[in-house]
This record gives sequence, C-alpha cells and structure tokens, in this order.
Amino acid sequence: MYAVILAGGVGTRLWPRSRQSTPKQFTDVTASGRTMIQSTVARLEGLVSPEDTYVITGRRYADLCALQLDGLPESNVLVEPDGRNTAPAIALACAHLKRRDPDEVVAILPADHLIQDCRGFQSALRQAERSAREGYLSVLGIEPTKAHTGYGYIQREEGHLPLAGDLPTYAVSRFLEKPDQATAERFLADGRYYWNGGIFVSRIGRLLAEYEKQLPDLFDAMNSIAAALGTGEQETVLAEIWPTMPDVSIDYGLMEGAKKVAVVPMQVGWNDMGSWDALEAVVAEDEAGNYPVEGEILPLNSRGNIVAAQQRLVALIDVDDLIVIDAGDALLIGKKESIQQVKQVVAELQAADRGELL
Repeated sequence: MYAVILAGGVGTRLWPRSRQSTPKQFTDVTASGRTMIQSTVARLEGLVSPEDTYVITGRRYADLCALQLDGLPESNVLVEPDGRNTAPAIALACAHLKRRDPDEVVAILPADHLIQDCRGFQSALRQAERSAREGYLSVLGIEPTKAHTGYGYIQREEGHLPLAGDLPTYAVSRFLEKPDQATAERFLADGRYYWNGGIFVSRIGRLLAEYEKQLPDLFDAMNSIAAALGTGEQETVLAEIWPTMPDVSIDYGLMEGAKKVAVVPMQVGWNDMGSWDALEAVVAEDEAGNYPVEGEILPLNSRGNIVAAQQRLVALIDVDDLIVIDAGDALLIGKKESIQQVKQVVAELQAADRGELL
C-alpha cells in the first residue's frame, strides 16, 4: 500500500504558531516532540514504508518536508505549483503512482490530524485497505463524540458488508455537508452517521476511473502531466497545465457522486486541530482544571484555560475558558467561544502589511 500525505495548507486558524513560512502541519502544536506531519508519518510505521510514502505540498514547503522527514526519499516529495484544492493534488499524486503500480492501493491522509490511538488507527486503515482491494472506494469514518456542526458527515447503510477482517465495514449511503445544530443532534442520536475526516483508501486504478467519469477535464489534464513525468518537459508541462485545474475538493468532486463506496468506522481519539480550542480534547487537564499545553502556568481561581507559552510563566487570576498562545513575537489571548475570530486577526495583519507576523 502507498500513502499520500496532503501537506499544502496554511492553517491560519492556528496563528500565531502556524505561519505562512511554517504552517501548522510543520509545527508541534501539542508539545509532543513531533510536528504534525512527523506524527502522521510515524503512525504509518509498520504499515507503509518510507519508500512508499509520498507527500504533496507547495513549493515553499518542499524543503521543510525534506528537513522534517529525513527518512523519506527526496523524490517522494511532490510539489504542486500552487494550491488548487484536494482533487487536483491527489490527481497529481496518482500521476506519479500509476507509473509504479496502478493496481496497488493508496491511502490519502491529511498531514494535520491528531490521532491518539495509533494501533486502532492502523487496524481501521488495514480494514479500509481490504475493502479497497475488493473494489471499493473506502473512507475512514470517525465515530462522533458530540453533535458537531463543523464537520461533514457520512451516512452508512444498515447491514455491514461481507468482508474479511475484525472491523465492520459498511456501504456508504451518502455524504452530507456540515449540518445545523438540530440536524447534528439527530445524526448523533441515529448512530449511522460518522464525521468525514478526509481519509480515503482506494486502488489507484479505481480512483483514476472516478476522475475520468466525474472530472474528465481534470483527468485529461492529469494524463498530460503524467506523460511528461521523468522527461525534460516535466516542469514546463506542469507549469502550463496546473493553472487550468479546477479548484475542487475530492469530497465534492468524486466521493459524493461515486458508487460502491465503503466506510470503516473508527474511534481513535481523532482531532483535526482546526482551531486552538481543539486542544482541550487532546491535552490532559491539570489539578486546577486548566490545560497546560506547553510551559509553566500559575492559576489563581482560574479554570478551563488552554495555555501554550514557550518562554515565560503565565499567571492567571480569576479568568475562565481563555486561550493563551505565546509565540515569542506575538501573543494570542481570546475566549474559547470566540477563538475562530483569529482569522480576522490574520486578515488585519495582512491589511496592515505586517508580513513579519504572518
């Protein structure tokens, strides 16, 4: 099995630790000792070799990949000229992989997810590989722990598929966009709905057939790029064709319209780290009821605060449910309920031409 890790995002919602020069996937947001992309590669150990692991990223991050993933062959870092969403990025990876073995299975993985139970994750990924070898487009479904309105959902059919393996696998009924609160609560109570974490597993040939059927223009463009790979025209052809690629996600462009799609449910302590408040689910609560991610905190009558400070003590007095993120040259302080507004902070800095802080 091959693995393709998508590592092209910028991650503005994790400012000030996530910057344009070093996006969140290349940072250690939980103070674990590994960056997020290093953790993504590490959890594949024993399942996918470094030689069969590929990373697709932007040009400015290729050197970061080489620096942080020293066991990965340099040729396995695939560079997209600019961000065109996940469907073109995965198509570019397929253009490379089909030269090796179009009948092999590939797992598509985001670089910026946190997963606490690596053994459980590998079991689910192996089961998805089994279903992919039976011709299914497979997706890992995260068993929801609450009625979350920020994720897309996957609805499964009733009975599980007759496939080998220890984990149940179900046919997918449909993919659904982010719901409102009432709908999310109904999904949670129903028990047949899973969060869509964007982890897909398929035979390369099956995936390419879906591109040809559902995104024929993208498929033709990808074939032109594939024909130039390994030749002196590779970079020229890529630069010419890439801007014509549609800006579309694999979820919307392929998965929602595909037939014979399977889902493997998993409950592995998954978190997509979309914003700083997500740390509450992955960092241990201290005796005072706060979440010290990094550094030293001194709380006085203060609870529910998430604190990551690299260089200084943070004293908290009579404050609850704050997020405090110290990045040395910038300090973020905000309420958990309002932390999504960090995107506005980034926009303000961009408008003020404060590139040194972006």
